[in-house]
Amino acid sequence: MKILTKIFGSSKRVAWPFLSPENEATVTVGKIVNCEKAILLVQHDEDGWQFLTGEPFDTSDAMLVGLGEIVKLDPSVLELADLPVGWGARRLTAKASWLREKDDLLA
Repeated sequence: MKILTKIFGSSKRVAWPFLSPENEATVTVGKIVNCEKAILLVQHDEDGWQFLTGEPFDTSDAMLVGLGEIVKLDPSVLELADLPVGWGARRLTAKASWLREKDDLLA
């Protein structure tokens, strides 16, 4: 076991920080899932989570993806686990800090 821990890192599982389960469906777009674009806009409304590019998109590109898969694609979204319903977060680039904002349209 110690050898595996040295190779793969700690065997301890980090606590899941979201109130929503890892398998909860979220809305995203194919360009994020295919790693063509970064997540630059996150919205949390009464219907759940949306992880978007911040650009206009055609609804035919929309996808339902488990929250855990979103975290695997971009672990920085873990910083938003406590984002209240009715709030969003955005950033200019994938390396930029998240800026949180209350969105009266989401509440």
